[in-house]
Amino acid sequence: MLTRRSALALSLAAPAAALAQPAWRPDRSLRVIVPFAPGGATDVIARVLSEAMGQILGQSVVIENRAGGAAGLIGSEAVAKSAPDGHTLLIHSNAHVIAPSLVARMPYDVLNDFAAVAHLGVVPQVLVVNPGVPARNMMELIAWLRANSGRVNFASAGIGSGNHLASEVFRAAVPGVEMEMVQHRGGGPAMQSVIAGNAHMCVDPISSALPHIRAGTVRGIAVAGRERAPILPELPSAAESGLPAWDAAAWFGAFAPARTPAAAVAALNAAFNQAMDRLSARLGELAVVRQPAYATPAAFDAFVRADLPRVAAILQRAGVRPE
Repeated sequence: MLTRRSALALSLAAPAAALAQPAWRPDRSLRVIVPFAPGGATDVIARVLSEAMGQILGQSVVIENRAGGAAGLIGSEAVAKSAPDGHTLLIHSNAHVIAPSLVARMPYDVLNDFAAVAHLGVVPQVLVVNPGVPARNMMELIAWLRANSGRVNFASAGIGSGNHLASEVFRAAVPGVEMEMVQHRGGGPAMQSVIAGNAHMCVDPISSALPHIRAGTVRGIAVAGRERAPILPELPSAAESGLPAWDAAAWFGAFAPARTPAAAVAALNAAFNQAMDRLSARLGELAVVRQPAYATPAAFDAFVRADLPRVAAILQRAGVRPE
């Protein structure tokens, strides 16, 4: 009887153990394409997660920066056309859903050529200026912008980037001021342009802007939105600063090529969430706020599908048209 019971217990435990094991594992290195130059927030977040992802999945994770094209089109297209086997991923920002509103001829379909894998959090954006700009708060900056209308260079991380969207929202919130939007190949080069004095100002996620603000190479003016960022409590929000219309945060996510097996997507999603759990303190230092409501691939996919028309409406109101 004991033998039979033991056998029965083992037979019942076996399916449960099988279910507990991952149905898919990578059999070689993972290639993660970041469609922007090194140094920007997307690149920083990808690199922070890569080592933990490698440990969890038992394979190395190689970051490949493929900067170029509006909204990171070149890197995104490379992933869209990669083999859907779970070994090539895209880590992107909300520029992913901005691109169709700015690019008349897209080389891929944002919704149908990718599988949503994992939402990697939201990061507040901050407006910074070169220290030579004689403004220390939003009202002083707006007064300076009006006095220098048409002579201000506004650095952007590239057409269709999340920084570009936040910059256009800012321009729309300050009517009557002409600013020259100077496009770069990513947030890192845009920030360097401001530091060097080639541009007067830029918008950047706090995760990548914070070291420069702390070093004094740029001056923070305000955080987009209604609330201050806990990691930068001394800097007021746009709403506090008298510009409540400027509200724009950057989100980040991981995508795989469409038709990637559901088992691979599920395993990768679990690995990303586990990596973020392990690195919660480090991500907190980068001002990354996780969004539990979008933790599953299905929920993240629904989020992306809802954000696409929302962003299109914002850019349309700002007078931005596809080119």
